[in-house]
Amino acid sequence: MATVLIVEDEFAIADLLEMALTDEGYRVLTAANGRQGLARLAEGPRPDLVIADYMMPVLDGAGMLQAMLETEAHRDIPCIVMSSMPEANVRERVDGYAAFVRKPFQIAALMQLGATVLRTPGLAPDTNPGAFGQAHGGHRRG
Repeated sequence: MATVLIVEDEFAIADLLEMALTDEGYRVLTAANGRQGLARLAEGPRPDLVIADYMMPVLDGAGMLQAMLETEAHRDIPCIVMSSMPEANVRERVDGYAAFVRKPFQIAALMQLGATVLRTPGLAPDTNPGAFGQAHGGHRRG
């Protein structure tokens, strides 16, 4: 069973994602901002995928992803970035994410995208992702 860390300050979105992922058989961890997300990464268990909002208080998604990329233990964990801003705007501040999803999104699309990211060699450990969902591919780390 794959583990997914959701880092989202909007509780309704976080709860919806948590329910959908749990229903598909994923283990789900949550954090309300990037600082809490980094703390969850440090305490374990290590997630197979991170889904993070771009704009959050305390530490935003860009700051969290940058910290992950600078930490050997976390740099290979794929991250899906979510934002209501166009991807071009997000890309100006952050790179190295596995995929991007524009808000508002359809939950089925995000689930498919997550499954695709988890199955992509070099982006995630070998897992059996179940029926995760579909959206847009993003900037791969490399």
